[in-house]
Amino acid sequence: MKIIHIITGLDTGGAEIMLYKLISHSDQNEFKIKVISLTDIGPIGDKIKLCNIPVEALGMKAGVPNPSFIFKLASILRKEKPDLVQTWMYHADLIGGLAAKMANNVPTIWGLHHSNLDPAQNKQMTLWTVKVCAKLSGRIPAKIVCCSEASKVVHNAYGYNSKKLHVIPNGFDLKFFKPDCQYNESVRSELGLNSNDIIVGNVARFDPLKDHTNLVNAAAIVHRQHPKVHFLLCGEGINDSNNQLFENIKNAGVKNVFHLLGRRSDIPRLTASFDIACLSSCGEGFPNVVGEAMACEVPCVVTNVGDSASIVDDTGLVVPPHDAEQLADALIKMIDMGEEKRRELGIKARQRVIMHYSIRHIVQQYEDLYKSVIS
Repeated sequence: MKIIHIITGLDTGGAEIMLYKLISHSDQNEFKIKVISLTDIGPIGDKIKLCNIPVEALGMKAGVPNPSFIFKLASILRKEKPDLVQTWMYHADLIGGLAAKMANNVPTIWGLHHSNLDPAQNKQMTLWTVKVCAKLSGRIPAKIVCCSEASKVVHNAYGYNSKKLHVIPNGFDLKFFKPDCQYNESVRSELGLNSNDIIVGNVARFDPLKDHTNLVNAAAIVHRQHPKVHFLLCGEGINDSNNQLFENIKNAGVKNVFHLLGRRSDIPRLTASFDIACLSSCGEGFPNVVGEAMACEVPCVVTNVGDSASIVDDTGLVVPPHDAEQLADALIKMIDMGEEKRRELGIKARQRVIMHYSIRHIVQQYEDLYKSVIS
């Protein structure tokens, strides 16, 4: 079966990482795969290439769905003759879906990886694209994969065809994300910390939906009770040259306990070093970083966005978004419960990932869906 995946871009994000995990765990004897990025190759594209999967970038300007690329993409699809097209994220859903329709009506599966469509927190072009996709959802895609139940509810309310919405959560490689004492020691050595210093970790790009201000404000409260607790942050734009973030941290009086590491290629190592993982977002679909931390036996404190509450279930703590005081209270509770109790929660968290979110189980769901659409 020949499948072409079309994605808006291949920078480091939840949808991009899930595409990489899906491809890297697919049976390449059964599925012949190609990836097309509407924009550029990006770091995830480079990783996909290492799986011997061809990746093509069309060079479209990010954030601007240029209609001419529909014809360019349709021409590629006519030449490639795929059995199925899967698109990832709104712009790819729209452009890829229309191109597949023009290219001899190739069966198409759309992918939704968002659950917050608040106009105050999304670009107007994104919201316009969502509205157009909602109107076309009854005619273009054979199925629409939502990465979370929350995403399904939001898009159903927005007018997407309810009969086509299908939930497949993100999956996690349990051989890649796992507890490791050596990582714990090496990260503390890198940061100049003692072995018994507590690390609260947050992995997220700098984006309004990740709400780093909420995390910094909560950290200031935590710092007053636990001045030796450290906060490790990494992701695109998370560095000292980010004036907005740096000033927030400085003004909160927590500069000495914040470690801003920027984009990293060793996320499993960093995550395994956390004592507590913290999700401070005000908008998510299915946050990969939560499942990754759980797979490393790290208990989580998360905001109640997307499917984060159902992912952690009783293995972590859940608080409302935009509430620094409750986020701080939950972090303090997790700190005060002690190492042994946190370890018990972490072990329980990994077992939950094994039961519900192992990558092999998730890949099987995608492959079953492909076969059902083709047949």
